[in-house]
Amino acid sequence: MMKNQTKAYLYALITVGLWSTIASASKLTLSRLSPAEVLFYASAVSTVVLFFIVIVQKKLKKITTLSKGEWLTSTGLGLLNPFAYYLVLFKAYDMLPAQQAQIINYTWAITLSLLSIPLLGQRVVGRQWLAIGVSYIGVLVIATKGELLTLHFENPFGVGLALFSTVLWSLYWILNTRDKRDPIIGLFLNFVCALPFIALYIHFTEGFRPVAIEGFLGATYIGFFEMGIAFVLWLKAMKYTDNTAKIANLIFIAPFASLVFIHFLVGEEIYRSTLVGLVLVMGGLVIQSSCKIS
Repeated sequence: MMKNQTKAYLYALITVGLWSTIASASKLTLSRLSPAEVLFYASAVSTVVLFFIVIVQKKLKKITTLSKGEWLTSTGLGLLNPFAYYLVLFKAYDMLPAQQAQIINYTWAITLSLLSIPLLGQRVVGRQWLAIGVSYIGVLVIATKGELLTLHFENPFGVGLALFSTVLWSLYWILNTRDKRDPIIGLFLNFVCALPFIALYIHFTEGFRPVAIEGFLGATYIGFFEMGIAFVLWLKAMKYTDNTAKIANLIFIAPFASLVFIHFLVGEEIYRSTLVGLVLVMGGLVIQSSCKIS
């Protein structure tokens, strides 16, 4: 019989593998659909997937006992994620090379540390400031393609969107620390509550239109794996592991593997500045993971 820690590694590696493909899937899908369309169809698929998971885990009855306050929580968190977060992220992917958007998005853990100061009353001390500095220098290297002295940004708005996505994702996880709902039910209800707002957004901004089958399949892939299955697999990995750090450190594999997919599937030339920036960003995250916030 497979040991629990082995199961944890297996679930975690599958999750990391799925995350590694999402930048490429997003970029390819956005060549067929608008960011809002990708969000809508991916969210719809994820809602269905999560619904079946709720049924399989025999948690459907819990939904009928939710209070009005919990439904309001679901609506608020749903507006933050998936609505706002993925809309901004997909717009960033639409405007930037996939290699830039995905690495900048990985700095959310650094953003989380910064937001924890005013929102959670925590203090960033010691090597944490070094981690923040190293990671954001990496972002500058990536965003300027290595032209640090001139600070020339080819698409400053796209970079701004990618950075803003880290703020939204960090806010979502900070608010989740106060959420007492079951994680799977909570995520499912977030999508259920967000879907009508996403539909209204499309209706009033660009309108619904027939979509190419390639675009729909791409959105289905993103909704099934990125927004649905990956989250559940990660929770399973965390459940089986005897040491959270062993699993958490596997996340560092994802951005490097993602560059391989971006090069071969999307066809992007991987810039030297991207590799240098990625090493800096990951270096900052490694420093951060070895520190404690007091």
